Amino acid sequence: MTDARDQGLTLNPRYDANGLVTAVATDRGTGEVLMVAHMNAEALAATLASGEATFWSRSRGRLWKKGETSGNVLRVAEARIDCDQDAVWLLVDPVGPACHTGARSCFFRRIDGDRLAPAE
Repeated sequence: MTDARDQGLTLNPRYDANGLVTAVATDRGTGEVLMVAHMNAEALAATLASGEATFWSRSRGRLWKKGETSGNVLRVAEARIDCDQDAVWLLVDPVGPACHTGARSCFFRRIDGDRLAPAE
């Protein structure tokens, strides 16, 4: 069954019990998945207003603008939301690496059996 949230044109995010939605950032040019984080209503509003990705840091318990200390911001070219409005997809132009480790993407390893191996 679908409702207005599923098919309508009104932004009405379905936040979880912690007030969060999942946010996936991909490189607009390459399509590479760069990172996954979470947004609350304030983070989503800040992202849409500024054009730079802002998330809710669960570990810090506060808003976190990507690149606030490193300068490695994610400039948002387009923001999309999935059909039931519980996940956000950010198409971004990254300024520097997206991962806190210095890797271009947070997904720099692949699962190989019960181990990890560098992704190619």
